Amino acid sequence: MRRALFVFSHAVVLATILLPLSAQAGFQSPKSEENSAPAIEQQQVKTYSLPPDKYEKAIAYSRAQYRLHFAGTAYSLLLLLIILSLRIAPAFRDRAERLSRRRFIQALIFVPLLLVTFDVLKLPIDAYQHHLSRQYDMSVQGWGSWFWDWTKGELIQFFIASVLAYILYGVIRRSPRRWWLYFGLISLPILVFLLFISPIVIDPLFNKFEPLENSHPVLVSEIEKVVTHAGLDIPRDRIFEMKASEKVNAVDAYVTGFGTSKRVVVWDTTIAKMSLPQTLYVVGHELGHYVLGHIAKGIAFAGVLVILVLLLVHVSVNRTMMRKQRRWAIRGVDDWASLPLLLFFLYFFLFLGEPVYNSFSRYQEHQADVYGLEVIHGIIPDSSTTAAEAFQVLGEVDLADPAPAPFIKFWLYNHPPLAERLAFAREYDPWSKGQPTMFVK
Repeated sequence: MRRALFVFSHAVVLATILLPLSAQAGFQSPKSEENSAPAIEQQQVKTYSLPPDKYEKAIAYSRAQYRLHFAGTAYSLLLLLIILSLRIAPAFRDRAERLSRRRFIQALIFVPLLLVTFDVLKLPIDAYQHHLSRQYDMSVQGWGSWFWDWTKGELIQFFIASVLAYILYGVIRRSPRRWWLYFGLISLPILVFLLFISPIVIDPLFNKFEPLENSHPVLVSEIEKVVTHAGLDIPRDRIFEMKASEKVNAVDAYVTGFGTSKRVVVWDTTIAKMSLPQTLYVVGHELGHYVLGHIAKGIAFAGVLVILVLLLVHVSVNRTMMRKQRRWAIRGVDDWASLPLLLFFLYFFLFLGEPVYNSFSRYQEHQADVYGLEVIHGIIPDSSTTAAEAFQVLGEVDLADPAPAPFIKFWLYNHPPLAERLAFAREYDPWSKGQPTMFVK
């Protein structure tokens, strides 16, 4: 439910707000800024491979994640049907209307009640996800800390979802036939606003951030070279270190925000597990998303997709209401109690739309891989070898699936499989072949 409702405004950002390297970015390096290299740099990485013990763990972990994704979606849809059948939403609607006649206050009462009911029922799925992360050493976060993060997320979602629901039903009342178009368009500036405030207001609620220059000034200087080569203006005081090691073993770096909120963030796990050149490749990849306009293009693409999904929701809800309206005690589409039905179809069609958006995302991620290779060329000795080594360590740290099935890649992967990325990095060398580069001249 939380994902389904928030996606009205936030789904567009889900794959673009951070655009991390593979949603999994592991890199091995020394704990200091000396140029000593980790063991993996002593080898020529030609293909993505794992030792037998890690290979078995990667297969088991990946398959568990795949099963959980599909099972979690089915479970969420089932919960929404149960909420509809038991007339839970009409009971919450009646309570909200008794407490206030003002629509906004009703939204602040009704939406959190519905969300907390759904999310508590869905908590076993979320907890199992964290259990898997701990079981396979992806996470080191204790259960108390995890539940506190879950609680903070709930509180943030309560407020944002209430505002969105208030806007949604206001639009439905004014335009019952075209609400799907108008609300889809209204959600775009909301997305931009969330993108702007997220690194300043939301992210610090879940992780600690410190200026990277305080602990790793040499790394900051090298990142500045890449930023300058990319033609971006990100001052040193906007390059941060995130204390990810308090919660996860994975590694990552990203560029987020825009305008005065734009910044480069490097996880402390990345600094601890990767070499300086590998870190620069990850940063270069992330900068590529900005330089190539992926955030704006991603918002536009997903915005169109969300509007189409909302149209399908509109048609499906109207047809369902003709048969189930009385049984579920829903007065009409503009009734608060219709929200679980709207969310059911929204969740269902977004699930069906995953391959479409993920295919688009894989295309953008491949472009960012190319950009990363090009933007660090000349700053480090061999960008292709460095990128290949980075992908190898990424796979070892994150237990990336060595050979995902074609269906899994098609449906779930928003990045190209790691083996494909590593192979491309090894082969991409336009400079020695006298060929033109794609992005960085």
